[in-house]
Amino acid sequence: MKNKTVSLFASATLTLLTGAAMAQATAPAATATATAAATPEHTLSGNLSLNSDYRFRGISQSWLLPAVQGGFDYALSSGVYAGVWASNVSGNSYNNGAGLETDVYGGFKFNAGQVAGQDLTLDLGALAYVYPGARLNSAPGVASDKKYDNLDLYLGLSIGAFSAKLSVAATDYFGLNSDTAAYAYFSSLGANGGSKGSAYLDLNYNVDLGQGVTLGTHLGYLKVRNYGDLSYTDAKVSIAKEILGLNWTAAVVGTNAKKDFYQVGNAAAQDAKRVGNTGLVLSVGKTF
Repeated sequence: MKNKTVSLFASATLTLLTGAAMAQATAPAATATATAAATPEHTLSGNLSLNSDYRFRGISQSWLLPAVQGGFDYALSSGVYAGVWASNVSGNSYNNGAGLETDVYGGFKFNAGQVAGQDLTLDLGALAYVYPGARLNSAPGVASDKKYDNLDLYLGLSIGAFSAKLSVAATDYFGLNSDTAAYAYFSSLGANGGSKGSAYLDLNYNVDLGQGVTLGTHLGYLKVRNYGDLSYTDAKVSIAKEILGLNWTAAVVGTNAKKDFYQVGNAAAQDAKRVGNTGLVLSVGKTF
């Protein structure tokens, strides 16, 4: 969401929350009021960013071009949350109509105890990737009624500076099945059935370097069910710092995705963009 595109599959073919209170030691009621103020019953936050590229699971969804992204998150003190996030994507190939990705998600986050003296937080949820007006192609230049839209179910955990999340597709992975695989870049894959159950493992570790600078590291692995040639590993190393009230980030992102499948443009004319290649991604954003 932010973690979240034209999907990995799509990008290959055309390719988202404090208060302060004063308590008096001699007044229990005041102490209770302070605690309540420090933990709001519900919170609403937003985010907006400008990015030199939009990488989702290591693959460029904007064809290595800039992207404007933003969203809103709503959370209850119980741990229930919901949100929406959007980004422009590049999807002019074969006139499939994709130009916008909208993610809608919700879940429940809760404290599951302590491990080695640190809080263990679990996160259960679902995330829908929606591409308004976009349709997959049943043949080059021929749009079908099949959509890119995808639904992931996920389980995440975080402890200290480490976090992990496993996302599993509850639908065909961004529309990939026997019909949609049998054309263009995917014709060599064959009609191997649906891709429901495809999974992505997301591992992250952040290090505070001091002076407000954070080093972020990421390793991910995508397993595309029934289409092993589309599976790959991605990695990212980033540096982030808040300057002038804005969040500035520079990241090196790369994958070992097979170039023949993760590309856009005319490969025969040697002007194809390799959307899984290693690249530098710059971002500036604001949360509010």
